Amino acid sequence: MPGDTPLAPSSGLDPEIAARLSRDAQGLVVAVVQRHDSGEVLMVGWMDDEALHRTLTTGRTTFWSRSRRAYWVKGETSGHRQWVKEVRLDCDGDSILVKVDQEGPACHTGDRTCFDADLLDAVVGVPTPQGVPR
Repeated sequence: MPGDTPLAPSSGLDPEIAARLSRDAQGLVVAVVQRHDSGEVLMVGWMDDEALHRTLTTGRTTFWSRSRRAYWVKGETSGHRQWVKEVRLDCDGDSILVKVDQEGPACHTGDRTCFDADLLDAVVGVPTPQGVPR
């Protein structure tokens, strides 16, 4: 279907890297963004070949917006930029880990991270292994 896939006809992504990617039906791979110094998980976004190519070559995290159907660079409008320090591909090729220096909050809500809600704290009676604090 025209317009449903973000894959650019001619991405500049290295063919060896592209061959290792296991994309979903829309041509996307999930990208987990993590602070390079503390290991804190900041956010998740989606990348196609072109977004990954831009991320690797510009040093700025670039994602594909599934709702807007457009590329976006983290911090381009908010000023909360991410500077890429390391990019890793998991063993299955279906997720990317991007380690960054984060300027300001990572979440669009203004929070430091998009992962600030602990769901286990909200559930009463969840067993934990004996002797292991939560």
